Amino acid sequence: MSDLETAAAKMFWVGFHGTTPSDDLMRLLDRGVGGVVLFARNIESPKQAAGLISQIKMHVRHPLPVAIDHEGGRVMRVQSPFTQTPPMRVLGKIDDEELVRDVGRVFARELRAVGFDMDFAPVLDVDTNADNPVIAGRSFGNDPELVTRMGMALMEGLQSEGMAACAKHFPGHGDTAEDSHRDLPRLSHSEDRLRCVELPPFESVCKAGVASVMISHVIYEAWDADFPATMSKPIIDGLLRRELGYGGLVISDDLEMKAIVDHYGVNRAVVMATAAGMDCLLACHSAQVMHGAIDTLIKAAGKDDALATMISKANRRVDFFNEHYTRDAMEAPDLSVIGCDEHKRIADRIFSHAECDGSADTTIDPTDTRRWRGS
Repeated sequence: MSDLETAAAKMFWVGFHGTTPSDDLMRLLDRGVGGVVLFARNIESPKQAAGLISQIKMHVRHPLPVAIDHEGGRVMRVQSPFTQTPPMRVLGKIDDEELVRDVGRVFARELRAVGFDMDFAPVLDVDTNADNPVIAGRSFGNDPELVTRMGMALMEGLQSEGMAACAKHFPGHGDTAEDSHRDLPRLSHSEDRLRCVELPPFESVCKAGVASVMISHVIYEAWDADFPATMSKPIIDGLLRRELGYGGLVISDDLEMKAIVDHYGVNRAVVMATAAGMDCLLACHSAQVMHGAIDTLIKAAGKDDALATMISKANRRVDFFNEHYTRDAMEAPDLSVIGCDEHKRIADRIFSHAECDGSADTTIDPTDTRRWRGS
């Protein structure tokens, strides 16, 4: 493969189906993709997860981060015996920064034990729309100051244990009435409103050194009326990179979501996102889509020196991330920390608070509290 082909493939983080490395995944790894994302469909137990991640990492000769969505509540891709927690809305109601920091440490220790390098958390969306179908209880609350403090604490807990955090969904998905998995949300708020409500949590964690930021599939008319943040140079290069001064890893949300597929197409999106300053492109379901997107980016960059330069810059940020957060395969993982007594005590403190003030109800999250406990 040429240097350009290697560099372009390195920008892609991919998913696959099954609990063992599939042939589709192996072919993508052989192309040089830069990361892997696991879902509940891939995980049966801590031992199996550790073995799977080890197999994946051992197949390549380059550092390969493995990531997962592990937010608490209904967005936890690993279940018992991993320590279960309620959604972040419950922690926002408790309003105890040290407790949230402890939760971050619990998440990091247990995910690290099986080989994960990144947790796609914290959610920093400020939940100001009661009709929001996708964020809701995943958010710490509807107050930007509260979300900032709680999000900072979760990030600090995660990263204090060597787990890369990922602030999402920049610059804020909390006031949308549509789910970007199914449609393309659009926010018509003024820039002043966005800067006062949506932006403060992200601004704070960027200044504090969060390892990565995930960009939303949402159109923010005040900054870019034509394209979602995923594909927007004014938002990624202008707002995030230049204004906020963020130099860390910038990651797309899954490009196979309908907000992208139905309105722009994955191939167009990967080229525009790269040109806008994206470092990592997530495509987590179809191997055919992933191969096509890689081919498209290679072809486009071969004709556009400026795009090829953006790929090189993205690769440098990926290399820096890998130096700090990505580990090699573990030969003999120590799984004793998973669901240990110390972690159960931290979780029990949260459930006790939730039961006392009535937070553990379906208005916060549709997931039954028994599932939060892993029972």
